Formats: sequence, C-alpha cells, structure tokens
Amino acid sequence: MLSVKGITKVFGGFKAVDRVSFDVAEGEILGLIGPNGSGKSTTFNLISGALAPSGGSIEFLGREIAGSPANHVAQFGIGRTYQIPRPFKKLSLLDNVALAAYYGQSERPSREKAYAQAQEALKLVNLPSGEHARVDGLGAAGLKKLELARALATQPKLLLADESLGGLDESEMDAAADMLAMIRDQRGVTIIWVEHIMGVLMRVVDRCVVLDHGEVIAAGKPQAVAHDPRVIEVYLGTDADEVQKSIATRQGGVA
Repeated sequence: MLSVKGITKVFGGFKAVDRVSFDVAEGEILGLIGPNGSGKSTTFNLISGALAPSGGSIEFLGREIAGSPANHVAQFGIGRTYQIPRPFKKLSLLDNVALAAYYGQSERPSREKAYAQAQEALKLVNLPSGEHARVDGLGAAGLKKLELARALATQPKLLLADESLGGLDESEMDAAADMLAMIRDQRGVTIIWVEHIMGVLMRVVDRCVVLDHGEVIAAGKPQAVAHDPRVIEVYLGTDADEVQKSIATRQGGVA
C-alpha cells in the first residue's frame, strides 16, 4: 500500500531523516519506534504532506505523493492523528468530526452524509454522538478518542496514529491499543503507529521499523526487533525484558 524509498529531510545543516525506506502492506499494523529525536514525527510529517522531503520517494497505492500538500494527501486516503489534540473547543464533538468528514475526502459528501459518517466514527471510538456532547470535560483519553474519530471520518485507507497512548493510564492504554486493532480488523484500515509505550505497542503491531538519528537501524517482527542488540542498546535498555515478556504473552509462548 505504501512504499517509502530513501526519504531524506534536511533542516539547514541538520539531517533529521536520512534515506529512510520501508514498505507497508495492506491490512498491516506497522510500529514506527525509536528514541526521542530519532525522526519518527518528521517521517510522519513527510508522509502526510506537512513537510516536503529533501529527497526520496513516497508512493501510496502506486501514486507518487512526496511533496503533495497535506489536504491532497488526506483526500488520497491517508488520515492522521496528532500527539497534541487541538479540537475546536466551541463546537460539539459531532461538529468537530463532521468537519473532518466534509473536508477530508476526495469527493465532498453532502452535509447529511458528513454528519452520518461523523456519528459512525464517534460510536466506533465510544464517544457520545449526540448533537449536544461538548469537548469541555473530555479527559486525556477522550481527547485522544476524538482525535482518532476525526481521522476516521475522512474514510482513510491508511491511518497514521501519532502517540495515541500519551497521557493515558494503564487501562486506558490497553483500551486504546485494542481500539486500533479493532479498527484494522473491522474497518480494514491499514495503520502506521508511532508510540513510546513499547510493551503495549508490541502486543498489537505486525512488524516494527526502528529509527535512530534519522536512520533505520532495525526492521522486522516484534519478537526479533525486541531482541536486536542495537535496539536494546539505543532504545529499550532496561525495559527490554518487560517488552520481550509482553510479546511472549501476546504470542502465548516464550520470547
């Protein structure tokens, strides 16, 4: 579905992303992981059109999209969430999501259809879909769900989920991870997930790509990546045992 080939992004003399390449298959959940400053968010911004690459290619469903503006990328079928939700606080939840449905698709739906799609997206993430439900009072988990609903309302084929677990407690993290898996399974949405909470992410993703200093240092199945000496050295550190046990629990065996 997505083929990233040698993308590079240079800011002045700083190379934030350096010849990064990976593919994403239809129906897959791919984890994009790495320490702070490794280039994860920049890579997301390059794919989603928030930034234009300095070099390389990004093909989505056979179409070259590198350098396309963000609104066009959304209309091609790539939706994304953001680490810091910024909803329209004076609008209802339904209006927030309906706006995304109305402006984020290649063929603009009618007002009625946009609101129907918004209600569907809100129900999918377990948020109120009535006309009077407000943004005020939503906690961290609720705001993350609203961000996800807005992305889903654009009817994406590929979802870029950026830090969906930030600010959540343990039970909320598990619920959010299960929700992403459910969206893939029930809606057929392919997902790339950037996350720092490795124990939760590794239980859900099919494969991982690991970045460090803007370069890919490992890629493969979660079990193999979690045991990679370089990944342990630069990223997992003392959490390696916990992550490996989490993967073993998911697989019902011993990692």
